[in-house]
Amino acid sequence: MSPEPVIPVSAIEHFAYCPRQCALIHCDGIWNDNAHTVTGTRKHRRVDGGQHRRERGREVLRSVPLWSETLGLTGRADVVEMTDGAVCPVEYKSGVRHGNAADMQVCAQALCLEEMLGVDVPHGFVWYGGPKRRVRVEFTQDLRTHVLDAILAIRRQMLETELPPAVDDSRCDACQLNAHCLPTLVHAPGKVRRYVDGVVFKCAT
Repeated sequence: MSPEPVIPVSAIEHFAYCPRQCALIHCDGIWNDNAHTVTGTRKHRRVDGGQHRRERGREVLRSVPLWSETLGLTGRADVVEMTDGAVCPVEYKSGVRHGNAADMQVCAQALCLEEMLGVDVPHGFVWYGGPKRRVRVEFTQDLRTHVLDAILAIRRQMLETELPPAVDDSRCDACQLNAHCLPTLVHAPGKVRRYVDGVVFKCAT
């Protein structure tokens, strides 16, 4: 029997944003940069390239490896702050808040830290570069349940072969995988037939 797939922590944010995007990235291995992802990568280099140091009485650890054998998770925290035994993950986003996707990602980091260190991690933070605000995220039981449900759903995606349906809403405009997902065509079968007739068959003649 093959072992169950290990879930990247980053997949939880992708799934919360759009299950189809998550499947394209983590099941099909598809990735395409756009202005948003390039900006995010550039800003993350500054975070990831920083050194561990002490700031205002806190130990600030950067680019910390994470894992959970119980949940089958692996990943990396942008920052983990430690103060008098208290542990707090901090996730950095270059843009603005999109629903609770980043909340779920940082909560998954907390679940890993709790297992790794044997401590309770009751809250974390997400830094949004757009408004330049640091938002506190309480790891409530409801949020933890949403994360656990997402882990199970992502694992099912990895074991199955069918893509989730395309959403075709405002999220698609900013998605770097729009050209691979083709949400407008998927939601309009007539357009698919016209595309095939007008492009594929035309090129073959």
